[in-house]
Amino acid sequence: MPVFNAHIPRGRFSSEEKRAIADALNQSLVQGLGIPEGDRFVMLSEHGPDELFLHPTFMEMNRDPAQAMIITVLVGAHRPLEDKRKLVAAINRLVVDATGVSPDDIFISLIPVPNENFSFGRGELQLAEGGAKW
Repeated sequence: MPVFNAHIPRGRFSSEEKRAIADALNQSLVQGLGIPEGDRFVMLSEHGPDELFLHPTFMEMNRDPAQAMIITVLVGAHRPLEDKRKLVAAINRLVVDATGVSPDDIFISLIPVPNENFSFGRGELQLAEGGAKW
């Protein structure tokens, strides 16, 4: 059910590395939250240097503008803080492992969404009546 949008520098990552980022994001759900592997909804958006801005040292980070990225995650609002900590740790670790970027280069924003606001298709709200809680 979580939906990822990774905003990445244009031209920095090969097709194989983009696939590795998508795989890493999916695996972060499996490893961090116990979500089934088939729950895979990932968008990668490439941005030029005049379209993607991350402060290089904010919060005492050491970001490389040539590879820094912003990852937003639409995640079920029912998730407790501990789940959120597990998820962001898994995202960071797995994307670093997949791409070789620095852990400082990955900015993550979790956006809580009530489960009843997700439609997996057919114009239905499959989780509106309670459904899966993963």
